[in-house]
Amino acid sequence: MGSNENGRLESAHLAVFKRSENLEGKSIKIMGYDFNQGVDYSQLLKSMVSTGFQASNLGDAFDIVNQMLDWRLSDESITEECSEKEKDPAYRESVTCKIFLGFTSNLISSGVRETIRYLAQHRMVDVMVTTAGGIEEDFIKCLAPTYKGDFALAGAQITSQVFCPAITDGSIGDMLYFHSFRSPPAESIDVRAMNDEAVNASPRKTGMVILGGGLPKHHICNANMMRNGADFAVYINTAQEFDGSDSGARPDEAVSWGKIRANAKTVKVHCDATIAFPLVVAETFAQRQSKSVKSKSANSILDNSNGIMK
Repeated sequence: MGSNENGRLESAHLAVFKRSENLEGKSIKIMGYDFNQGVDYSQLLKSMVSTGFQASNLGDAFDIVNQMLDWRLSDESITEECSEKEKDPAYRESVTCKIFLGFTSNLISSGVRETIRYLAQHRMVDVMVTTAGGIEEDFIKCLAPTYKGDFALAGAQITSQVFCPAITDGSIGDMLYFHSFRSPPAESIDVRAMNDEAVNASPRKTGMVILGGGLPKHHICNANMMRNGADFAVYINTAQEFDGSDSGARPDEAVSWGKIRANAKTVKVHCDATIAFPLVVAETFAQRQSKSVKSKSANSILDNSNGIMK
């Protein structure tokens, strides 16, 4: 073999064969749940993060929501800007992340309503944002059950109407917000109250859990822009970004607006919220509520055994 051929072979060899980088300890190994261990739903959910594709995004959503719930002001360093109150250890331990939950009205028509009701019942989120339809659907379900029908029912057989112009959902809403400081309106303006929820959150961090897109998503993101962005964000929807819609935009798009901080923990789960959100709640909010109930029950038993009734 000539020297030219040897050179070409060596060049081809270098182009095709590369020394692998050792990723041990640097990245998660892809591995799904082993059903030979039996059916353990808790371990199955924990395996999502190492499964790959959208399952890994769902696993990341579990982690980010738990970070929202774990965060305390005491986790942050004390700076010169901190007030005397903000330097007090007990106060710093009591300050938690302010969590915004947004959801589209169709989710209240589904069984996700019960998941959202659970979060409201136990005061697990601080701010909820939905559309007029979400409130109407809740009233309807309080009055009578909703039954499963045929999704393919002919449009001619359905009569429906909800008008929601949402004039505050855009730059005119920002103008109304700023104008309200100079000339307070006769009636309260929703956008000011909403923006204040984010602006006045300091020194707390803020986290967003947004199911679906549209108005609730934009309303929450826009409010957090007024405080230079949220610190945590979990999006769960099936919308895509190729059509330029706000619903389909990834968290990175919100970073470019200042709606999410550049160093924030974020994930978008491309999945129907009726599947993903109950699983997220099961691995985050509900786990903590269950542990709290068990702890109170154990303390009650202990006190009763000592002759102390609670």
